[in-house]
Amino acid sequence: MATRTRHDPQRSCVICGRKTSKRELTRLCANPDGSVTVDPTGKSPGRGAYVCSEGQCAGKGLNRGRLEHVLRTKLDEDNWERILSEVSAPTDLKC
Repeated sequence: MATRTRHDPQRSCVICGRKTSKRELTRLCANPDGSVTVDPTGKSPGRGAYVCSEGQCAGKGLNRGRLEHVLRTKLDEDNWERILSEVSAPTDLKC
């Protein structure tokens, strides 16, 4: 009997457009209250956008205007700085 392969959802980075596994990208979520947070579970309610976890997309390549457009929200300076620090920070490997 053949074993079934597990479905691996594909997502695109909103900065560079690279398509890869959902697990390899960082999800940013525009919450219903208007704030934007990093979503480590990938299941938070709200509009989501994915960025590459490593490389220039997670650091200096993260474009505020592009992110505001994709998430359909405006980012205040405090929220933007917090997002930059959270996305640029090294993360633990997921099992």
